[in-house]
Amino acid sequence: MTFDAIIVGARVAGAATALLLARQGLRVLLLERSAIGSDTLSSHQLQPPGAAILERWGLLGELVAAGTPATTRLRLHHGRHVVDVRPPGPMFSPRRTLLDAMLVRAAAAAGAEVREHVTVDEVLWSDDRVRGVAGRARRGGAFEERAPMVIGADGKNSFVARAVRAGVYRERPARAFAAYTYLDGMPVEAGEMHQRAGAAAAVFPTDEGLTMVYVSAPLDGFAAYRSDPEGVFLGLLDGFGDLGERVRSGRRAERLRATSDQPNRFRVPYGPGWALAGDAGVVMDSITAQGMTNALRDAELLSRAVAGGDFATYHSERDRGLSRMYDLTLHLARHRPGAAERLLFPLLARRFWGSDRRVGGRRGHRGALAA
Repeated sequence: MTFDAIIVGARVAGAATALLLARQGLRVLLLERSAIGSDTLSSHQLQPPGAAILERWGLLGELVAAGTPATTRLRLHHGRHVVDVRPPGPMFSPRRTLLDAMLVRAAAAAGAEVREHVTVDEVLWSDDRVRGVAGRARRGGAFEERAPMVIGADGKNSFVARAVRAGVYRERPARAFAAYTYLDGMPVEAGEMHQRAGAAAAVFPTDEGLTMVYVSAPLDGFAAYRSDPEGVFLGLLDGFGDLGERVRSGRRAERLRATSDQPNRFRVPYGPGWALAGDAGVVMDSITAQGMTNALRDAELLSRAVAGGDFATYHSERDRGLSRMYDLTLHLARHRPGAAERLLFPLLARRFWGSDRRVGGRRGHRGALAA
């Protein structure tokens, strides 16, 4: 069978793009190297625009019904400044085991063919354009599939992007590492974002009644983290008022997860017979937790480009929508807030979230605009 589009990677970007293309009536093949719905490193945050996208697609209710709580209040801590914020819409912190599987099910229900445990080893070319892929399936062995469009949604280390030699620009080296875990018995009244010199942290409710706790710190501290993950993780949290104590009072539901692989770059997202979506196209440090929302936005823009053949507009709209957040992310990942930033913090909160009120000068609370 010849497909209209082959999508490599069935995480948020790939599954969402498959869903939208299948809803347009295209014959879509969605390939995933791992098991569908398996866990993966994640920044966990579905920002209000991302939640609005899922609602437009008719999927937000399923996410809520599955047990993902909405976050409608934030408390931002920066030094002695504490700002209460109501974001412009609900935020969600779903685990990827839930979100990825939900999107793949929706894509399959729309008519996409889904194959898991498949490794793509080669992008097939003919007449100077991509015409399909070849690889290996755990069951069934070697395969070749053809399509006039191959979409790489296979993450920051995208095989497809390397195979088509997608151009790279606005690239900056990794500046921070990140670590997170899940706790039971640590209830939160609002999402929390903390920032201070040398670290940032976030606390959000996630699925199954758990609370996700995230930290980010300069990259040169990753060696110390690797030698003592627990000690460094808790030590960083101890720099944010009583946060370390609160985390110790909860029960660790799963192991700590960490990464220093946090590149920052834009890739040219299209060429003859190929396109890129999600982290394969633009990736940035997790400190602003934009990855899942960016992936959903890319799916909408790219599905329109495939339907209309206007990939230049996909490229320009993607970059225009991400550039300011990319710059902010690079700035925050330096972990060097200054006096001017502290003074501007309430204004920044209103600019990006729409602050309701400010709670000033509370001692014992440290940190904020992060996650």
